[in-house]
Amino acid sequence: MDWKEHLEDTSNNLAAFRKTHEDAAKGFTAMHRGGMAEGALTRREKELIALAIGISKQCVDCIGFHVQAAAKAGANRDDIAETIGVAIVMGGGPAYMYGVKALEAYDQLIDD
Repeated sequence: MDWKEHLEDTSNNLAAFRKTHEDAAKGFTAMHRGGMAEGALTRREKELIALAIGISKQCVDCIGFHVQAAAKAGANRDDIAETIGVAIVMGGGPAYMYGVKALEAYDQLIDD
């Protein structure tokens, strides 16, 4: 998979939806900002949690966006790999298959 192209396509689809149902998009954005704001957990920790959930829920787009956001918040490849390990413990074989997609996304999207 070409992660950059995939996430660009997804971003374009999201932009089109925002024009179609602005209230729903704004509501989700507000919820996202509130949930991901720093508090007792850092932004990095929250992004890694979101990544683990994206893996467990088998959401390819979530995986790509949260890999990027986690790296932007300071996560490195080892952090991503350990997050995948936790997701596998909680999600079994399907999480394993989607977890390796997360590592592939990291390798394609993040310049170390």
